[in-house]
Amino acid sequence: MGIIVRGYGKTKDGKEVKSYILTNKNGMEAEFLDYGAVLLRLLVPDKNGKLADVVLGYDSVAGYEETTTAFGGFIGRNANRLSGGIAVINGKEYTLEKNDNGINNLHGGFTGYNKMMYEAEITEEEGEYMVEFSRLSPDGEQGLPGNTDISVAYRLTDDNELVIEYLAVPDEDTIINLTNHSYFNLAGHTSGSVLGQKVTIYADSFTPSDANMIPTGEVCKVEGTPMDFRTAKKIGQDIGADYEPLLLAGGYDHNYILNEVEEDSVELAARAEDPVSGRVMEVYTNRPGIQFYTGNFLQGEKGGKEGMVYEKHGGFCFETQAYPDAPNKPDFPTTVVRASEEFDSTTVYKFI
Repeated sequence: MGIIVRGYGKTKDGKEVKSYILTNKNGMEAEFLDYGAVLLRLLVPDKNGKLADVVLGYDSVAGYEETTTAFGGFIGRNANRLSGGIAVINGKEYTLEKNDNGINNLHGGFTGYNKMMYEAEITEEEGEYMVEFSRLSPDGEQGLPGNTDISVAYRLTDDNELVIEYLAVPDEDTIINLTNHSYFNLAGHTSGSVLGQKVTIYADSFTPSDANMIPTGEVCKVEGTPMDFRTAKKIGQDIGADYEPLLLAGGYDHNYILNEVEEDSVELAARAEDPVSGRVMEVYTNRPGIQFYTGNFLQGEKGGKEGMVYEKHGGFCFETQAYPDAPNKPDFPTTVVRASEEFDSTTVYKFI
């Protein structure tokens, strides 16, 4: 148990990047960068105690600077898509970068929180270490109002839980919707397709999207559709179904409305299992939605760790969040955080 800090290289403009490695008594390791607050590695034991790195990523700082995949990245100020690159706050329209096919804003724009440097602080309590990454997001950054103090803290427990705590406080009303964009492969990041891994999502409904991946504003039941993961099934079982939401997205890339939402406590949102290695991951959150994404746009992503070239469906994401395009959908739960109020959320990835 403990923490190791080491140099990891330099950014293209010469900034020193450090990595922070948390360990627990079971041999798990979680490694992070102060560039992008990135989750770089996550070593998890299988049913026989053999460790494997279960998140996709790069072997260099340059990979994270140049990426459009956001492997392991801290996503903000607004995760997911905003239609037309517009965010409506208190009736006023704010224009943001259209970095998604020149049409929509995605994950904050061309320079998201996953492409910024952070101050790091290490703390320890009862033998458990935590690393917190923080910065001031200035007024107007990414086109959004308000100076906003932002932080994301990572903690690895002896119960094999990776705990992520997000905190933000703006000085003006603004949009805040933070998440982590790790791509998981429970067989190990070098093992190829995840289509044989099983997923459960504790959601009766989802928000269908149009051809540009913007929610239509509808809420649809998953029952009787290929979107139904209420009972565990292989990711690949229905991914190729002749069903419009899947055809438009090239697979799963959809927001699920979670059944159990408690702002003051984390609730079980999803579960994934690799039948071969026996690794099981549970996801807990106090956010209202979870974006399930199956790496549909990975197409020979080069520069991966250990020389990997990541192919389509080489990993899946569970992005805990608010509903996509919420600022432009009055019927969706708001993502507006008022001046001096606190945005505080927690996500837990627990390995069994």
